[in-house]
Amino acid sequence: MNNLMLVDMKVLEMAANDVKMHFPGAKPFGAFVLGSGWGDAIKVFNIKKEVSYSEIAGFGKAGVIGHAGKLSLVDFSGKEFFVFQGRRHFYEGEGWTPVVLPAYIAKQSGASILFLSNAAGGTTHKPGELMIITDHINHMGSNPLIGPHHQDLGPRFPDMSNTYNKDLINVMETIGRKVGVKLVKGVYLACSGPNYETPAEIRFFKQIGADAVGMSTIPEAMAANSMGMKVAGISCITNYCAGMTNQPLSHKEVVDTLNSVMGNIHKLIPEIVKAFSEIK
Repeated sequence: MNNLMLVDMKVLEMAANDVKMHFPGAKPFGAFVLGSGWGDAIKVFNIKKEVSYSEIAGFGKAGVIGHAGKLSLVDFSGKEFFVFQGRRHFYEGEGWTPVVLPAYIAKQSGASILFLSNAAGGTTHKPGELMIITDHINHMGSNPLIGPHHQDLGPRFPDMSNTYNKDLINVMETIGRKVGVKLVKGVYLACSGPNYETPAEIRFFKQIGADAVGMSTIPEAMAANSMGMKVAGISCITNYCAGMTNQPLSHKEVVDTLNSVMGNIHKLIPEIVKAFSEIK
């Protein structure tokens, strides 16, 4: 099997040690991964310290426009929280190791919650809507848990029945109502990318229950769930999927749509993080 398909545990351990060196004494209760176009959300936090991904073993440079490639330790109401400004993607061709680093680093740093965000195409929801992920369909053709079993990544056969924690989902719904931001719910499907999907693929995905389609999030969710973390996820629906309109798909549309709803994200995220920090 191609080694890129296998997580390199030595690199993960080196990365966790690098983070402990850069953030000595840090005790984050959770971590937030900012997906495509979500970078501006960092402005709602009080940053104590930030480090470039290039200073963390195995991370390398984020390969997508709009991903800052920094790890920040933020202070929120007296509690610490990691924010990963950008993620690595499987389609970048460097394997699963950099993709699952945020989940592993968060777990090894003592965090119990992994909060994931992404930009996605919608099959049942409209551009500009924020969708709480309730479940997922892995259509990436691979899985970061493949390979020799590593106890640090959890059991050999992890249960995925409740990958997206119901308590966290309820919290997000409550916060949405509190701050007046509409939240929808749905199933997220991920392909490997980097191409957008064909109209025929989208018709199939819609038939099997996908409400949103993207190229990320699921690997981190699987790894975090396997390691015993509570997982939450929000997709910003940035466009209709292929074949649903006559509009060609582009990354510019993704970023433009997210910018248009950033005001709602700025209202929502601090309240969600605060509520997450109070969960025992």
